Amino acid sequence: MLRIHFTADDLARTQVAATIGAAAETYYSLEMLSRRSVAVPFWHWRAKVAGRLPQEAQPLTVLMPDHGPGLDLLALAGDSPDIDQAVDTLLRAPRARVRRELQAVAFDSGHSSWARTVAEGDGEARRHLATALEACHRVTVGPYWPAARSRLEAVRAQYARTFLETGVEGLLASLCPPLVRWSPPVLEVCYPRPVDVHLGGRGLVLAPTVFSWRELSLLYDPYDEESVPRLTVPAVTDPANGCALWHGGNGTGTDEALGTLLGRTRAAALQLLVDGRGTTELAGRLGITPAAASQHAKALRGAGLITTNRRGGSVLHVTTALGRELLGGIREHARGNGPL
Repeated sequence: MLRIHFTADDLARTQVAATIGAAAETYYSLEMLSRRSVAVPFWHWRAKVAGRLPQEAQPLTVLMPDHGPGLDLLALAGDSPDIDQAVDTLLRAPRARVRRELQAVAFDSGHSSWARTVAEGDGEARRHLATALEACHRVTVGPYWPAARSRLEAVRAQYARTFLETGVEGLLASLCPPLVRWSPPVLEVCYPRPVDVHLGGRGLVLAPTVFSWRELSLLYDPYDEESVPRLTVPAVTDPANGCALWHGGNGTGTDEALGTLLGRTRAAALQLLVDGRGTTELAGRLGITPAAASQHAKALRGAGLITTNRRGGSVLHVTTALGRELLGGIREHARGNGPL
């Protein structure tokens, strides 16, 4: 059991991140790929990527631990959603931090010498590791990253709505039941070993992740008292929202078919509103004015594809069951039946 102890200051400073970053998600994907079996929502993904890692990915794959926690690539490569920026951050990571991270991982004895080479600051070894990160991301994450980021943004928006309606304690109480339990002032998380962490006024960052299933991790540097711990929380919570990430890759066929039917902007709006958004947020995501977003929402509402609920001075637009059926049907056409 992981027990995270909050103070009033910690509650006030709790926040939600958009992602743990392309590098950390890539490492999580390798951890998932290395298992004997994966959960149903990831079957299609595994079938697509298994056996496709190139030889240049090996410097990262051999750094998977025999047991215990793996590398914290969030600490080494940052939380950028852009893999190129993550690679650059990894190449510039302080030697002491790299050494500290690698020394904490139980590597296979056959690869310990390679790990020591990286930890000791060898420039060529660091470049090979960075190249391996790029190669792994290109296969396991890159083709699905646009859809994955949309899912992460939807989860973040859901957290934001929960916070606005119930406060930070309501948000903590809603996280991943039954794996998480809010027992004020302690957040209890199912964990493979007993750990107590006192936030000490730093707060906590909740970070949704795609490549995890019914597992949460606490990422923090025990040697850096200023760093804010991050709790990774699965963004894929059921087979439906998992399988949707892998079918059709980047979703181009679906987007084109839906755009032909509704118009590109209105089609994009319908997909964005599956998880609910206000007019201003919708406008920002579409790159149009709030007035234009309101007109598109009115048209979709008139067709029965979304509903609009008022809350005080704001509104929340959400795709209806009919709208979701339309999206699902077009995905099926895009996958197996060709153009509409």
